[in-house]
Amino acid sequence: MRHVGPATSSSSRRETGRLRVTHPDRVIDASTGLTKLELVRYYASVAERILPHLKGRAVAEVRGPQGIGHPLFFQRKDPAGEAEDTPLQVRTAEQLLAAAQLNVIEFHTGNCQLRTPDKPDRIVFDLDPGEKVAWARMQEGATLVRGLLQELKLEAWLKTSGGKGLHVVVPIAARWPAETVRAFSKAVVEHLARTLPDRFVAKSGPANRVGRIFVDYLRNNTIATTVAAFSARARPGLGVSMPVTWEHLPQLESGAQWTVRTATEHLLSEKADPWASYFQTKQSIAAGMKSLGVKLAQAGQAD
Repeated sequence: MRHVGPATSSSSRRETGRLRVTHPDRVIDASTGLTKLELVRYYASVAERILPHLKGRAVAEVRGPQGIGHPLFFQRKDPAGEAEDTPLQVRTAEQLLAAAQLNVIEFHTGNCQLRTPDKPDRIVFDLDPGEKVAWARMQEGATLVRGLLQELKLEAWLKTSGGKGLHVVVPIAARWPAETVRAFSKAVVEHLARTLPDRFVAKSGPANRVGRIFVDYLRNNTIATTVAAFSARARPGLGVSMPVTWEHLPQLESGAQWTVRTATEHLLSEKADPWASYFQTKQSIAAGMKSLGVKLAQAGQAD
C-alpha cells in the first residue's frame, strides 16, 4: 500500500492531500508494465487540466480492476447517489484520484452540462480511420473537417483520441435541443461523405470504411459520451487524449502519440494552453444549419 503525494499546485494540494493506493504495483498494462500507482500519479499530475472538462457534466467511467486485457466495466451512475439514476460527477482532484484508486482508467463525458441536460454545449466529430488509411490521410482529413466547419462559421478545437483517431470539438451555445444538434452534426458528416466519398464515410462498420475515414456523428446522441481531454485510454500502451493546436497537427505522429508515461513531460514543456479560449467560446450553429438545410427540431429555438 502506497500514498500519492500532493499535486503540484497549492489548490490541488488542498483538495488531494495524501491518497492511499492499494495494490500499487499491480500491472494494468502488460505491454508496457505500467502499474496502478503510475496511473494514479498521472491523474494527480493533470488534475487541474482534466477537471474543467469533467466539472458540471455527468461522467461515465471505464473501470479495469484487473487491468487491460481483462473485463472492463462502463459505469454511468453513482452507486452512492440518493436515486438510482444519480449521475456520476467528478468535481475535485480528490474525487478524481479516488476514482483512479478504484481502478478507473478512462473518464468520459456527454455533450450537455447537467444544468442544461437537453441542450448540448459542444459537438464532437470523431475521426476513426478504416483499414489501410495512412496517418497522413488522417491529418488531411482533420484539416478538411475544420475547413468545412469554418465555411459554416464555426471554429473547432483538436485533440488526439488516445487511440487510432482524432477528435474535432466544436463549442456551441447551449441554446438548441439535442435532437437539432444531432441533426446538424449528421448533416455535416453526410456533406463530407457526399462531397469527398474517396476520403470520408458516414456509415459505421469496418466494411464501409476500408481506405476511408468514418466521421462518427453519433457521439452527439443524447446518451453518447466521448473520452475526456487528458483521460487515459484502456488499451495497450495507455494512450492519452491530448489537446493540441491546429498548427501542431502536421507534427502529430499518431492518435496515441502521448501515453500515461510521456504526457506529463509533454505538458510541462508546453508554452501555452492549446485550448485556452475553448471554454469561453459559445458559437451559434444557425448559419451552418441554414447552409445545410437543417430545420429546428423544436419550435421557438430560433437564433
